Amino acid sequence: MRFAFAGIDFLGDVFETLLARGWEPVKLFSRPCDGIYDFNDVTTARARSLRVPVQLGRISPADLAGLKAQRCEALVVAGYPWLVRGWEPYVPYAVNFHPSPLPVGRGPYPLFQAILDRVPEWGVAAHVLEPAFDTGAIVADERFPLADDENHDLLLAKCQIAARRIAARLADDLPSLWARARPQGPGSYWPRMTQAQRTLDWTKGVEDVLRTVRAFGSIETFAQVNSRYIYVWQATGWVEPHRYAPGSLVHRHRKHLVVAARDGFVQLTGWSPYAPKGPRFE
Repeated sequence: MRFAFAGIDFLGDVFETLLARGWEPVKLFSRPCDGIYDFNDVTTARARSLRVPVQLGRISPADLAGLKAQRCEALVVAGYPWLVRGWEPYVPYAVNFHPSPLPVGRGPYPLFQAILDRVPEWGVAAHVLEPAFDTGAIVADERFPLADDENHDLLLAKCQIAARRIAARLADDLPSLWARARPQGPGSYWPRMTQAQRTLDWTKGVEDVLRTVRAFGSIETFAQVNSRYIYVWQATGWVEPHRYAPGSLVHRHRKHLVVAARDGFVQLTGWSPYAPKGPRFE
């Protein structure tokens, strides 16, 4: 099947899976990435190696008409920030991959909230593109349990692997799956995380603080230790009664900081006073 892909490396395995299943790419739509939290270099390099045109920016009606002229049969969206409307006259199929068990968790990036809310189950869904974000009928989906100590990077990997399996199903039988797509019904929209939600609250218990660290993982949380703001991506801790004010620096050994929470102590083992200018670790 001839297809266009709109996305970045976040769910780039969807693109690779369709290629591996014999689908023929006609165009890649992507977006500028910061090279810190999001990336598109692998996906764009793969497209260019196949001599597939790459466009950074929003898909326009003229772009959709161009896909029709190229006999494109499917538009597959995965990690693309702009809503694509009015595709129906131009391509037979248009599907978006969303990293949540729709209709729960509509919105820009629900993984953080899933961990903060301690949901027992998560998933990935491929749905028909509709005029509103993440509301179309579900073409295929997959669900999986979450661990009590789930972290962002582990959950992201689970979503990426599930998306790859869903892409294989779509590649093998999209027309049939499309015909059986089921409406979502009422759901929930989870907005983008605020800086306050991403900041460690030392007045909470150790368990809550560590859950926040896990929820953001390599995306990092913010923390204030004494009067200093830092970026945190790794921590451990323990519960112990004490008389320290929450947020007090209780102990330091080399780069490890022990900070008082409401009901115990949190040891920051991965942190920096500087904002990331690229990946901390390759």
